[in-house]
Amino acid sequence: MRYLVVSFSHKNSDIATREKLSLNQEDVRIRVYEELFKNSSINELIILSTCNRVEIIASVKDVFKATDAILNELSKISQISVDELEGRADIYEDNGAIHHIFSVASALDSLVIGETQIAGQLKMAFKESFERGFSSVKLSRVMHFAFKCAAEVRNSTEVSKNPVSVASVAVALAKDILGNLGGFTALVLGYGEMGKLAAKHLLSQGCNVVLIGRDRQRVKQVADELGEGVQIESVDNLKSLINRYRLLFSATSSKEPVIRKYMVEKRDFQRYWFDLAVPRDIEEFEFENIDKFAVDDLKDIVNKNLALREAQAKEAYKIVGRYTMEFFKWLQTLSIEPIIKAIREKARECSLAEIKKAIKKGYLPKEFEDKVTKTVHNAFNRFLHNPTKNLKKVADNPNGDTIIESINYIFDLKEDEFNQLNRYRCEYYMNMIDERK
Repeated sequence: MRYLVVSFSHKNSDIATREKLSLNQEDVRIRVYEELFKNSSINELIILSTCNRVEIIASVKDVFKATDAILNELSKISQISVDELEGRADIYEDNGAIHHIFSVASALDSLVIGETQIAGQLKMAFKESFERGFSSVKLSRVMHFAFKCAAEVRNSTEVSKNPVSVASVAVALAKDILGNLGGFTALVLGYGEMGKLAAKHLLSQGCNVVLIGRDRQRVKQVADELGEGVQIESVDNLKSLINRYRLLFSATSSKEPVIRKYMVEKRDFQRYWFDLAVPRDIEEFEFENIDKFAVDDLKDIVNKNLALREAQAKEAYKIVGRYTMEFFKWLQTLSIEPIIKAIREKARECSLAEIKKAIKKGYLPKEFEDKVTKTVHNAFNRFLHNPTKNLKKVADNPNGDTIIESINYIFDLKEDEFNQLNRYRCEYYMNMIDERK
């Protein structure tokens, strides 16, 4: 079993590429899951798709075949050639894959270092995958450690203090431009997590918010959660609204642009539109007195954020490195304990079989069976004492996996002989099982 991550993010792909790769639509995402699961090299999958990244996290039998399958499927979805995708992708295997997952969960790989959204997005991605049967114990173990790692990074460093997100950066940029947002009214198109964050940050700056969405009942519910200073509008009035106010923050999950050029009318005041969605909500066009900012345009503020958090990020990466080592050490322990039990069980079975054969052939009186059995078992336990001690030390050995595989081969042990998957489940996996009941 191997771990694999194929990653497209703000680090290796521009927003136009990320738009084409976006798997934000549930039906598209499930179709990708189902297609990839047809490949015999892939055991388990988690698909994480946000405005800044698409991550395919997998437990695989063959890294090369699984990577080819993932890139080919993403090529079909995005209409980008496999060669270009392969050239852009960051591909991580085994230790590198686990380190990357822990870094992502801890918000160290985010556009805005320390942003608080990503851990929740990863949890939701895992929940969807698990509940639909696309992931099980192997990736559950990884997620369990990832969330523990993220929690320690939050609690032990300052990297996530005064939490920031792409939405907060956009609001900060609007404040830099206008000097003060107090008294202004901003349109917020979309009531998902990003839209709610944008609204919260705007309200904290004294800005009034007009929340816009298709589902009026849901929009009202979100507006009530946000509190005073929020009014709601239907998306049917979008054309009128975008021509009335200076500020617009758009964060829907639409596949196509929601705001088109034909909807825009000339105004004698400057407008500032922040497109926080991937794919983008605002059609590509130039228009007098409108400044548009997409996710990638926020990098200057992000770079300031990076500089401020650099020292804390170093400490955070030390935690990620430690958790990565502890994860593989833990996996080795899971493999070793059943192996020890299986070897002892084989020794017991062989000794019992030989004793019964000796009794049957008359070499050993029946009345001596118990005493001989005990003597033989004591001999085997004594013989296996040092091998058992040494095997337990393998968990601290960087070559532990190789040693474990060798022992499995030498003793012809099969995983089902020691029921490894049923005996060892991380607590997060167990919690998910309990939730299903």
